[in-house]
Amino acid sequence: MQVDVDLKDFSYKVFIDELSQLKFNQNVAIITNQTVSGLWLKDLLSLIEAKNLNIISIPDGENYKNFDTLNFILEQLFVAKFDRKSTLIAFGGGVVSDITGFAASIFQRGIDFINIPTTLLSQIDASVGGKTGINNKFGKNLIGSFHQPKAVYCESKFLKTLPYREFVAGVAEGIKMAIMFDKNLFKFLEKSDLKTQNEISKLIKKCVEIKAKVVSLDERESNIRVVLNYGHTFGHVIENNTNYLKFLHGEAVSIGMNMANHLAFRLNLISKDELVSIEKLLIKFNLPTRYKIKDIEKFYDKFFLDKKSSNKKIKFILPNGIGKYIVKDDISKDIVLEVLREFQ
Repeated sequence: MQVDVDLKDFSYKVFIDELSQLKFNQNVAIITNQTVSGLWLKDLLSLIEAKNLNIISIPDGENYKNFDTLNFILEQLFVAKFDRKSTLIAFGGGVVSDITGFAASIFQRGIDFINIPTTLLSQIDASVGGKTGINNKFGKNLIGSFHQPKAVYCESKFLKTLPYREFVAGVAEGIKMAIMFDKNLFKFLEKSDLKTQNEISKLIKKCVEIKAKVVSLDERESNIRVVLNYGHTFGHVIENNTNYLKFLHGEAVSIGMNMANHLAFRLNLISKDELVSIEKLLIKFNLPTRYKIKDIEKFYDKFFLDKKSSNKKIKFILPNGIGKYIVKDDISKDIVLEVLREFQ
């Protein structure tokens, strides 16, 4: 299966379960981590032919998506005498995809990279669309760039060794897309347990199609693409407050969606039944929906570090029923604080 990502100046394909021989007449570096390399690197290496092939292994975890790891990657590229014709391959989850893409975007002002995601979250979201970056003490992905991959290969076989917790963290991103864009996908997820390869591949394809369409309409997140951040405004604060250690990204997004839904309910954008049905779906996949906020004022203030906020206005992406969305930047602080108190 293939999905086209059609952009104004640059287009590429997302291949689903079609990874075969890859041949390069240039320097290539695979950026991965010890977990993924121990499980799947041998399989990938059997498919790659390159002029020079380098393996760069970085620590595993969101808390390592930082300047130190980025600098380590760049130094390895300089030592290996990479040039502007060289190519990077991101072989891992969302962290590897984000930091590899960012390294590719700034190494000698930009080189090619390919995404081969190994987690469900990265297959249906992080690896497609060209958003790259790292975290710092102020928040998540606040330093980065838009740099599109040359191609993306989503292999469902890599998910066989994915821990269940990591798998359902990816499902959270699929639920996000269903709530925002596709009521039929929401119904599919309500009925499916995602136990079969066919069901998983169907989810990947549908989510990639949604992501590709959104990115083709708004590559630089100035309009509709911001909707893909549903749940993230709250979720990013939760991740930052817990030093990226307590929750996986998809878990934080799950809680963030529930918080956003409570805000939407207060604004009469969703019904009580819809609020409950979304939370039931999250719980069905063992995703967290609650987080105890210690200080609601400090939590609120961190919204202003969100990339979507501007002119001292916080932009909230909210469901407007299931399968539709609304973006609001005029919600009073008092209403938001009322919602946050529900999570104290």
